[in-house]
Amino acid sequence: MNVLVVDDEQLVRWFLDRALKKGGHDVTTASNITEAAEKLRTGKIDLLFVDLRMPEGGGVELIRQLENAQQRPKIIVCSAYITSELEDEFRSKGICTLKKPFKLDELNETLKKCLEA
Repeated sequence: MNVLVVDDEQLVRWFLDRALKKGGHDVTTASNITEAAEKLRTGKIDLLFVDLRMPEGGGVELIRQLENAQQRPKIIVCSAYITSELEDEFRSKGICTLKKPFKLDELNETLKKCLEA
């Protein structure tokens, strides 16, 4: 599975890169939505991990860009700013959420739930 991790925090990108590669996934990272949009245009991405808030634009903006895509990847929004209202909104769109900080078992549980949906 091809995974794109989009987060402005280098440590988060590194952690997700390591954890997902250990699970057998091919991982690409991006530090902002401009870089992520380019990678989404030029490569096949099956799963998108995206931060909700980043200095150059957040995950919601990137998700909006994907709404009309023919082959939208599965999406996990990974953020410390997820409220129950946002979680409900994302869930209604088939998007999973993972609240920061998270542990490896929470990551694996969310990943499994997202891929089964």
